[in-house]
Amino acid sequence: MQITKVAGKLQSDQERWKFVGGRLCLDFINTVGGRLSSGAILRDKLTAYDDLLEWSRLAGIANPTESRNLARHAAAHPHEAEATLRRAVQLRETLYRIFKAAAEGRRPRSPDLDLLTKELRLARAHERLAHTGGAFGWTWDDNIALDRILWPVSLSAADLLTSGDLSRLRQCGGHECGWVFLDTSRNRSRHWCDMKDCGNRAKVSRFRQRHQLTHRRARSA
Repeated sequence: MQITKVAGKLQSDQERWKFVGGRLCLDFINTVGGRLSSGAILRDKLTAYDDLLEWSRLAGIANPTESRNLARHAAAHPHEAEATLRRAVQLRETLYRIFKAAAEGRRPRSPDLDLLTKELRLARAHERLAHTGGAFGWTWDDNIALDRILWPVSLSAADLLTSGDLSRLRQCGGHECGWVFLDTSRNRSRHWCDMKDCGNRAKVSRFRQRHQLTHRRARSA
């Protein structure tokens, strides 16, 4: 298990990357430490190609062998790796704007849809129909391409956007969080990306506010 030092403490890769979106594309959007209400990023978790690779491994996109091959290729081609990282961040922010607009019932910007369409074309060019285990299914070609991590993300976004039901799409109401997720609760009442984090912080904040209000009332009595 990889260990990363963050804010003076050790953090495992499982703790660093959380998968609470309900779809691969939403988890990709959430590769930030948080967002302001304006959408501005508080802390970007994708600062190097290795970060993108680590996320893809935990997301199930790249198996250990593929991950090692991509790491070697990235080390041998640093400029290509840097360009892929910039493209990944651009795709992530594009998806954020598209899904935020969808959640708010607004029409997404045409340039954002154009960029996603471009990424979809690139991804689908690498799809191959395979026959394994007595059944047909889609797989990817064997090219060692650094951007292969982005292919399933783009397809996931297209599948969700064309699913016909985005009414369960939510944005976390936690302070400086802004993560997006699908609300799969029975009564569609989920407000937080993760009750253990944002939900608990909101409960603590409400408790403190009530305590302070009670204290002020007691002093003024």
